[in-house]
Amino acid sequence: MESPNQFKILIADDEPDILEFVCYNLIKEGYQVSTARNGLEALEMAKKIQPHLILLDIMMPELDGVEVCRELRSMSDFDNTIIAFLTARSEDYSQIVGFDVGGDDYITKPIRPRVLVSRISALLRRYSKTPATADSNANKNTIRIADLTIDKEQYLVLRGETLDEKIVLAKKEFELLCLLASKPGKVFSREEIFKNVWGNDVIVGNRTIDVHIRKIREKIGDKYIKTIKGIGYKFQQ
Repeated sequence: MESPNQFKILIADDEPDILEFVCYNLIKEGYQVSTARNGLEALEMAKKIQPHLILLDIMMPELDGVEVCRELRSMSDFDNTIIAFLTARSEDYSQIVGFDVGGDDYITKPIRPRVLVSRISALLRRYSKTPATADSNANKNTIRIADLTIDKEQYLVLRGETLDEKIVLAKKEFELLCLLASKPGKVFSREEIFKNVWGNDVIVGNRTIDVHIRKIREKIGDKYIKTIKGIGYKFQQ
């Protein structure tokens, strides 16, 4: 994995104490940290610095965190940016809304410094999953299944023989689809999915997988992913 000082993090929160707390602990770890105090400022700062990871408070003035995330996900420049919500609200509804607009994780305040750093480190680990080198087998970066072509190098899903239909998925949606499509017919348990897509260091709500599966189905259709009641999900051709 890259060293922390190669990563840029943007924190958006209207509470000065929270900004100071999070900044202090992440800067101490070597991350490049920028801050914003409302949603509009967060949007402008994100466009300016192109951070690797953005922490958004949900309840902010001007624009709330959900609106900011929705706006960022509408821009191709932020397709691969990790977006996590930092908020005191822990209701399932808030988490579902956050994932619906393309959020990758949900961190509930208050949080201990070591836990915060661990969660950030876990989220940033995906950047260590670099594409294969040019002289490697290109097929390792592509999954062709049914009428879908999944390009892991470019985070793209294409449909049809001419590959003319582009399907845009949020990062976690893409990673979940890749996992299921990597072994069509295999039933992945919820525990396997959590471990492979979110990792052991990331704690997410029980409905996280269900929300992501629903969003994938909305975008690619219902026929590809089958629910195995009480166990998990599988990709079917």
